[in-house]
Amino acid sequence: MDHTRLGRTGLEVSRLCLGCMSYGDPERGNHAWTLPEAESRPFIRKALDLGINFFDTANVYSDGTSEEIVGRALKDFARREEVVIATKVHGRMRRGPNGAGLSRKAILHEIDASLARLGTDYVDLYQIHRFDYLTPIEETLEALDEVVKAGKARYIGASSMHAWQFAKMLGAQERLGLARFVSMQNYVNLLYREEEREMLPLCASEGIGVIPWSPLARGRLTRDWDEMTARAETDEFGKGLYARTAEADRQVVEAVAKVAAQRGLPRAQIALAWLLSKDVITAPIVGATRMQHLDDAVAALSVRLDDFEIAALEAAYVPHAVAGFM
Repeated sequence: MDHTRLGRTGLEVSRLCLGCMSYGDPERGNHAWTLPEAESRPFIRKALDLGINFFDTANVYSDGTSEEIVGRALKDFARREEVVIATKVHGRMRRGPNGAGLSRKAILHEIDASLARLGTDYVDLYQIHRFDYLTPIEETLEALDEVVKAGKARYIGASSMHAWQFAKMLGAQERLGLARFVSMQNYVNLLYREEEREMLPLCASEGIGVIPWSPLARGRLTRDWDEMTARAETDEFGKGLYARTAEADRQVVEAVAKVAAQRGLPRAQIALAWLLSKDVITAPIVGATRMQHLDDAVAALSVRLDDFEIAALEAAYVPHAVAGFM
């Protein structure tokens, strides 16, 4: 397993991050396709065995049960200092006022709740899950700075938002002398490349680590266009991401299949290799509900695409409506 620094920090992370949204009580939250604890633990164990030290979850995943499952597994399978645990805050965790968002009250409550579920004194990376239009950014940034100074998070990061919003927040952190975002977790894959216009150049310029979510477009890049899975049939969020440019997207999926066939490799390896070929990318966040998913992800680290293959994969892409910020 290759490792790299997260942005300009000294933090060493594996070149792959295990996304843990797939691990949670299917009876809680909005994802009926998640794996319960007994089925989840072998994936976390195998990720560690493969050299992955970077694990990403969120308070909102399966109503907090993802954090619980991940925390217990990592405690059983690894020493705390050997792993990098990332979680997120923003989504609604309870009804009524202050049950969601990025107010000072919400952040300071949710970090403690996440730490309790994870069974740890600190997280390595605490991320804002989305931009909060209702809270002044100074309030959010000062609360995050307090979390870092209290030792409850080693670093802070952000997730999907517009580049101008991220630039504004980075500027406010510098102006106020607050802890700085070190990473951006955004939506990037062969079916959605709009981040190449503004966000990725911003991250490259500012030394921000990039850890994309959904690098395989929720599996759509790994199978025939018309093939359905249980997750695809029930994932309403995913349906919204891919409904508007179906014909062009189908051609991209077919291009992945063609390059994969020429190479004699699984499509997942080709799609991940394309993303890993971009210098600005630190560690794609890969999901795994089959052991083969982990094997393919690790194998992709050794796949080097040539310029002709990259051009073939990118040729059919058309501009997409902005997505990922719902």
